[in-house]
Amino acid sequence: MLSSIIGSICGIGGGVIIKPVLDAVGIMSVKTVSFLSGCTVLSMSIVSLSKNIKSKNEFIFNKLLATILAFGSVIGGIIGNSLFQDILKSFPDSNKIGAIQAIILLIITLGTLIYTIHKYKILTLNIKSKLIIFLIGLILGIMSSFLGIGGGPINLVVLFYFFSMSTREATMYSIYVIMFSQISNLTSTIITWNIPYFDITILLLMIFCGILGGVIGNVLNRKMNNEKLDKLFIVVMLLIICINIYNIFKYI
Repeated sequence: MLSSIIGSICGIGGGVIIKPVLDAVGIMSVKTVSFLSGCTVLSMSIVSLSKNIKSKNEFIFNKLLATILAFGSVIGGIIGNSLFQDILKSFPDSNKIGAIQAIILLIITLGTLIYTIHKYKILTLNIKSKLIIFLIGLILGIMSSFLGIGGGPINLVVLFYFFSMSTREATMYSIYVIMFSQISNLTSTIITWNIPYFDITILLLMIFCGILGGVIGNVLNRKMNNEKLDKLFIVVMLLIICINIYNIFKYI
C-alpha cells in the first residue's frame, strides 16, 4: 500500500519499490514477484488515473499524445513479457534473472536521479512526431514489462525531456502509460499461460492495497506542488538505488 501511495503521488507506479523490496526479502520467486507486482501496479494505476481525470487539472491533458504513448507501451509490454519468458527458459536459475533485473533497474534509477537533480539546467524537447511518440511508448512498455516495475522512474525522465512536461503533468501521463503497459503484460501472461504459482490471498490483498494506495496517493498528489514532488521523487530514487545494490550482491 505504501509503495502504491508513493507510486501514485510521483507517477512511478509503485512496482519500482515493490519489486526490489520483495526480491530483497526473498519470500517469493523472481517470476512470482514480477507477476504480483504488475497486478498491484495495474490496480493502482486504474484508480489513480480515474481520480485524476475526474479532478480539475491546471494543464490540458493531451489525449492524442497519451493514447499514442499508451499504444506503443501496449506493444512494448507484449514484447517485454515475451523477452522475460525467453530469458526465464534460458536461465533455470532465477537468481541470475533477478541479478540482471536489479542491475538494469540500478542503472535506470541512478540515471534518473542524476537527471532529476540537474533537470532545470537541461534544455528539453517538445516532440510532435507521432512515429517518435509511438517508439518512445514502445521502449517504455518493453522496459516496464521486462523489469516487472510498471514503468518506474524512467517514464518521468522521458516525459520531462522529450515533452517538456512539469512534474505534475508527467505524473499523470506516466500513470496512463503504466496502466496500458500492465494490461498488455498481464493479458500476454494469461494467454501464454505463464502464470506463476502464488497464494490467491496474497494477490487479492496486494490488489486491494494497490487500489487503496491509488486513492490516497491521488489525494496527496493534489496537495503537493512540483517542488515537493521532486524532493519526494529524489528520496525514493535513493532508497531504490540502495535496495538494488543489495539485491545485486545477494543474487551474485
